[in-house]
Parts: sequence; C-alpha cells; structure tokens
Amino acid sequence: MEPHWKGQQRSSIRVGLTVDIIRKEDQRNNKRTRGIVEEILTSSISHPHGIKVRLKGGAVGRVIEIIRSDGTGDTGKQAG
Repeated sequence: MEPHWKGQQRSSIRVGLTVDIIRKEDQRNNKRTRGIVEEILTSSISHPHGIKVRLKGGAVGRVIEIIRSDGTGDTGKQAG
C-alpha cells in the first residue's frame, strides 16, 4: 500500500485542493476533516506537523493528506 501523501510542504498546497486536516480540538482522537482549501495560513515553506489551512466552511487545521488537486483524482504525484 502506498503511504499517504502528506501536506508538510507549503509548495504542495494551494487553494482549491481537496485535503484532510486535523483540527486542534481533534488531535487527541485523530479525527480528520475533509474539505477544500480556501486559505493557506502557514507562511513558512514547511512544517513537520502539516501546513495550516482554512477550509471552505471555516474549519482550520493542519493538512495530513492531500486527496486530489482537481476533478481527475490526480494529486500531482509523479509516477515512478
């Protein structure tokens, strides 16, 4: 099984991506929230716990997995 594609690099995250985040209040139970990135909140180029984003609808958390970049299901990963 392929490892999850994590969102630790700011260059991998952009507005419009579908991602899974963990909100601060859900860290203990590891509950994921899925949504579309509305705003990137982390200004550094990387973060070991994931880039912090705001999703459409207002949820804020750190990206733990990028689900897809567009309607094709392509996450931007290169084969290989």
